[in-house]
Amino acid sequence: MRRILVTSALPYANGSIHLGHLVEYIQTDIWVRFQKLQENQVYYVCADDTHGTPIMLKADDEGITPEDLIARMEVEHKEDFDNFLIEFDFYGSTNNLATREIANDIYGKLKNDAKLISQTPVEQFFDPKKRLFLPDRYVKGTCPKCKSDDQYGDSCEICGNTHVPTDLVNPYSVISGETPIRKTSNHYFFNLSDDRCTNFLKEWVSKPDRLQPEARNKVAEWFKDGFSDWDISRDAPYFGFEIPDAPGKYFYVWLDAPIGYFGTFKTLCDQRGIDFKSFVDAAKSKSSQTELIHFIGKDILYFHALFFPALLQFSGYRTPTQIFAHGFLTVNGKKMSKSRGTFITARNYLESDLNPEWLRYYYFSKLNSSMQDIDLNLDDFLSKVNGDLVGKFINIASRCAKFINKEFSNSIGPTKDHGILKEILNNKGAIAASYETREYSKAIRIIMSLADHVNQYIDKKKPWKLIKEDKDSLLVVCSTALESFRILSLYLKPVLPQTCQEIEKFLKIKPQLWKDVDCFFTSNHQISPYQHLMHRMTKKNMQKLTNQHANEKGTSPKSHGGESPADSNKINVMTEKFITIDEFTKIKLKVARIVKAEHVEGADKLIKLQLDVGQNKLKQVFAGIKSAYSTDELEGKFTIVVANLKPRKMRFGLSEGMVLAASNEKGDIFLISPEKGAKEGMEVK
Repeated sequence: MRRILVTSALPYANGSIHLGHLVEYIQTDIWVRFQKLQENQVYYVCADDTHGTPIMLKADDEGITPEDLIARMEVEHKEDFDNFLIEFDFYGSTNNLATREIANDIYGKLKNDAKLISQTPVEQFFDPKKRLFLPDRYVKGTCPKCKSDDQYGDSCEICGNTHVPTDLVNPYSVISGETPIRKTSNHYFFNLSDDRCTNFLKEWVSKPDRLQPEARNKVAEWFKDGFSDWDISRDAPYFGFEIPDAPGKYFYVWLDAPIGYFGTFKTLCDQRGIDFKSFVDAAKSKSSQTELIHFIGKDILYFHALFFPALLQFSGYRTPTQIFAHGFLTVNGKKMSKSRGTFITARNYLESDLNPEWLRYYYFSKLNSSMQDIDLNLDDFLSKVNGDLVGKFINIASRCAKFINKEFSNSIGPTKDHGILKEILNNKGAIAASYETREYSKAIRIIMSLADHVNQYIDKKKPWKLIKEDKDSLLVVCSTALESFRILSLYLKPVLPQTCQEIEKFLKIKPQLWKDVDCFFTSNHQISPYQHLMHRMTKKNMQKLTNQHANEKGTSPKSHGGESPADSNKINVMTEKFITIDEFTKIKLKVARIVKAEHVEGADKLIKLQLDVGQNKLKQVFAGIKSAYSTDELEGKFTIVVANLKPRKMRFGLSEGMVLAASNEKGDIFLISPEKGAKEGMEVK
């Protein structure tokens, strides 16, 4: 029995879970469920990544404490994961005592024992408007290496180069859009450039199973460039753990976030009485032969393959056994996009009446052990679910169970036609190996090929004819098909846990483990009356999914104000062709004064505005401008409103118009305002 601690990258606590995130968690959950089916001792833990300036800024914008914000997001994230059947042994938060204590312990050992912490004055970008030092991801500019525009301050998504924000060409603040100024502050560094770290990492990454070949090649490129010391501190104001011996200095989130793996696991260990040190202590983990497996996106490979292992090695903690990096998700061959309706959150998906197991199955059919991106092609998605999952797998039971139910009083008979069963059993090893090595697409090709063969077996035997000619043979054929269905359901159990649980109830068998593959039905085994196990996906589901973002947010890329999907389409059409002056004059634009602005509970982007449009008439409008404006700065401001837009009832209330705003490709929003002197009620012509 293996003893394995498994983690997925920690979702940041300032945004919703989307389908891109779910690639990782579904992939990990399938692997963990397979290990548990083999009766290995596996603990799968995760947590919200809760520290940093973005959390502080968002909480301040909402008028709540960071603690309130992360508590709310933890509930939302956990609900989303539960809905997609992600089965963590423990899900928590990095803002906990265990993570703080481990971070302090690692820092103390690196500083006092290993002498790998130093202090250096750092010239840093400072936002003159917001009056704070800018975190790396709140500065964008041109990559100093490949010259790609709109790259973050810590790394380039195009070439993978890591850098500091001050290396960027033409930098700007993501918060305010201002050109940041340079200020100097004393920072704490982990000396990754030290020869001890370099020599250790060369040996560590050279082990064959530590990283995928692509990942090892990428790391080799970083070795050529040499390592810089790693900045592990940030200045107040900052939401995080204060460094023990440095008042006003805080651990940078990238130090305590990966340490959060251990802090979260420590909480689980305390609850269940698990020997924590046997998994995380360098010496004890070797003697206990425990494993530590990280599933991550390829964009954070540098931190997990270099910075984190060195940090652990020189503070007495065990290093990862393996790191599995995966690619990104595209939708219909392109990056997820709000304007195309393909920026899809977990909740958008569920609100489109889509079965979460459909997505689990589709990702399973696309994923392999490489770092290649995978594409969610919506037409292919519908085809795979209906054609393979329902049409091949589920179809086996629906074709044969009715005969057992009706003709044989729910009683299974002998399975004399062992040819098809032997073929299914002979593939057990290949399927298990594909799960273990994360070659999921290979596993599904084998499983669906077997499902094809079972359906061909049914076609050949023609049970619909046997019912009139040879009921003994009918019993054998249908029993053999259901036996095959049972084994295939076990092969798919890590992917379709909920459906397979229903299959076990239908077949009246105990929850299956991997060793139960060849535990055949006994003669006269009773099954339940068949009830449909899975319905088909419809094009209506797909249409609802791609429109879901506009429905929920009440915005389009060009306008803000609670319009329906149909309204969005009209606006997009208007931008693509000429209109006549008569068409334009149908739109009544008026100057409006924002009398009151309020946050909308349960909406990430919306602000509720009360607008004075002249003659003391008030209109209520929901506008998707929360990311750009606080409620305080909006009140008293003049803007332009579409005054004759048909009122639309949203789940938050009635929206009676639309305020005009401009936006750029970065997603920044700029409310349209008239020149000084304009008064509420004036028409814009």
